[in-house]
Parts: sequence; C-alpha cells; structure tokens
Amino acid sequence: MNKLLALAAASALSISLAAPALAALPVGAAAPTFKSTVAMAGKDTSFDLAAALKKGPVVLYFFPAAFTAGCTAEAHEFAEATDDFNKAGATIVGMTMGNTDRIAEFSKLECRDKFAVGAASAEVVKAYDAANATRPGMTGRISYVINKGGKIAYVHNDPNFAGHVSGALESVKTLAAK
Repeated sequence: MNKLLALAAASALSISLAAPALAALPVGAAAPTFKSTVAMAGKDTSFDLAAALKKGPVVLYFFPAAFTAGCTAEAHEFAEATDDFNKAGATIVGMTMGNTDRIAEFSKLECRDKFAVGAASAEVVKAYDAANATRPGMTGRISYVINKGGKIAYVHNDPNFAGHVSGALESVKTLAAK
C-alpha cells in the first residue's frame, strides 16, 4: 500500500513538473508600449501606455476572463486598493482575452468604475508573455508594475489571484518612496 501511495505521489509530482509555466518578462526588461481601447466605468476610452507612464508607474495586470470567480475577486481587490495606488501616482489597467464582449460591463460592475480593463490583442499578450499555458486563446494571470522609465519593476506570475494586488501595491509604494 505504501508503495502504491509513493508511486501515485511521484506520478502526480512528475505531471505537475511537466506542466508548462507561464513565462514572464523579467524585472528590468523594457515594457513593450501599446495603445488599446479599454472600458472605464462601462464606457469605451483609450489607453496609451507611453502616455500613462508620463504620469507615473503603471500596474498592468492580465487576467484569464471577465466574470469568472478568481478574476472577479481580483478585480474587487484592485478596486478596493485603487485609492492607495492613486496616492502613489500609479495607474491600473487590466487586460484579458476572455469574455471580451463583456469588458464594459465588467469594468462597471466588478472593477466598480475604479480602473480600466480591455481586450488584450494577440500582439500585446505575446509581447508580455501573458498567454495562458493551459488554456490556448486565453491570457494567464500575471501582474506587472512598470516604472516611469518604462522598465518592469515588479512581476507576480501566479494563476491564483491572491497576492497580485498586495504585491503590486507594495512595489508601487517602493517606487514612490524613491
């Protein structure tokens, strides 16, 4: 029986080790600039990363799909922390390839009119290594903090939404203190 349990555990470990990990741009890398149509408070607007960086750091976070449990919880956390991000001079923008037909609704209901979200193009997803490794055609869950100089200052790369907001906020506060 113990051999069977050990074999099952080893097998599960080898499967988890074989699963592809989501890639990420490293800290210090240049953040690819992009322009996109996004939704803020239910209305379409434009987002230009280069223009946003002139005002301060940008929190660019990718999430799998609007109105899914983890993505909704993450959006709520970002919404609750938006004032703290703003005090540190940061802009938040979320990007996804999932449920993009509902982005405007998601920005109003789940982002609580606090920050913009948009449909990520294939080019942006590729540039930020944000493709979902297990669900083709979807974005993974990865958060970047980009400093005013256009460099990646922080990366949180984890399919679990926990820690994305707190880590990004700590990074933004560190940048503001410099």
